[in-house]
Formats: sequence, C-alpha cells, structure tokens
Amino acid sequence: MTFTVEGFDVLLLILVRVSTFVFVAPFFSLPNVPFRVKAGFSFIFALIIFQVSGTNIQYSTVIEYAILIMKEALTGLIIGFFTNVSYYILNFAGQLMDMEIGFSMANEFDPITRIESTITSNLYSYSVILMLLVTDMHLYILKAFADTFQIIPLGEAHIKSNMYLLMVDFIKNYFIIGFRIVLPVFAAMLIVNTILAILAKIAPQMNMFVIGFQLKIFTGLLILFLLVKFLPTVSGFIFNQMADMMKAAVRVLE
Repeated sequence: MTFTVEGFDVLLLILVRVSTFVFVAPFFSLPNVPFRVKAGFSFIFALIIFQVSGTNIQYSTVIEYAILIMKEALTGLIIGFFTNVSYYILNFAGQLMDMEIGFSMANEFDPITRIESTITSNLYSYSVILMLLVTDMHLYILKAFADTFQIIPLGEAHIKSNMYLLMVDFIKNYFIIGFRIVLPVFAAMLIVNTILAILAKIAPQMNMFVIGFQLKIFTGLLILFLLVKFLPTVSGFIFNQMADMMKAAVRVLE
C-alpha cells in the first residue's frame, strides 16, 4: 500500500495497535529497553504492516475516529497482556521452590517485573528470556501479531463481556504448569523430610533444625543443578502457553 496523506489515518491506527502491543508484550516490554528503541521499532513495524496491507477504514467524524483509536489501543493491550501473562508462571514456580529449599527469605528486586522475587524465580525468568531469544520465539510472536491485522481488521475488534473466562482458563493452566515445574523439588524435599523424621525418632538428641536446614539447601541446589538440562522443556511449557493465550485473545476479539 503506497503511503499518502489520505492514508495517514490508517497508519496511525496501525501504529496505535503496534505500540500498545510492544508496551506489554513479552521481551519487547522489558524496562531496560530504551523508550526510543521501543518507539522506533513500533513505528518501523507499523510502517511495514501498512505497506503490505490494503486496509480501508470508514468514519465520518473526529469522535468516530477517536473511538477507532481507543479500540485499536485496547486490542493491542489485550493481545500483548494475555501473551505476556504466561511469563509470570515462572515467578510462581520459583517462589514455591524457594519455600521448599529455604531461600524464600532471600528476595531480590527483579528489574523485569519490577517486584521483589526470589533467587530461583530470577534464575528461571532470565533463562526463559534467553531461550526466547535463542529459539527466535520473539520473531514468532511478531509474525503472529502481524497476522492479527488480517483476522481482526482495523476498527472491527469486538470487546466482549465474557473475556474474563479467558483469564479463568489461564488460572487453571497457571497452577498446573507451575506445579509441574516444581514437582522434582517437591519430590526431593519429601524424601529429605522423611529422612529427617526417621533420624528424629532414632536420635532425638540431634538438632534436626540445624541439620535439616543445611540438608535441604544442599539437596535443593543439587536438584536445581540437575534440572538445568530440563530448562528447554520448561521454556517449551511457557512458549506453548504464550501461543495458546495469544490465539485465545485473538479469538475473543474477533
């Protein structure tokens, strides 16, 4: 599509959807990415979509055009939010692991989520972000988002009242995937607690609190070391959930 002054309104609508998506999408919304980079990337991406699309919009007043801008902003925010929300499963799983190991008191500030998180949460979060870049998952997200302009044309998004059902369905997968990630640590800690209970009966004079604390930390670090080779599997869980949530958000907005 050739750019003309008359087509500037179409480009602006595309830019609004793209920029709001980049603002909340995984990887692209990282706080340590400069705002100029985000703005420049959004404009170039919107310009590319504008060149390959032949969308025409119909409006007669400024108020109608403002409504179209609001609809496109909500469309980009909803798609980006539901794509990025799967990333918080790692924070949930990491906190459960640290509660079992004994690292729950050692909190760190996560510059990505801007909240206090535990050591294992940051380990899994940064590892999955690295996997996302290595496997070109960020390119898949961009391609899938570009396809939304064909599925949901400009100004034709429908914000439905039953969108909360999508979040309810996600909460179910949130706990399922989170507990699947934590399951090896749970199993190891169950064995350690069983051993400590037997030792407490055999030798009650031993201080089980001191021994158990050190044993749990050693066992937890060993399990985390062994789970490193399963990071691609964990990343696959998160990536599949991201893709499913993005598809579900697009279906809701159709």
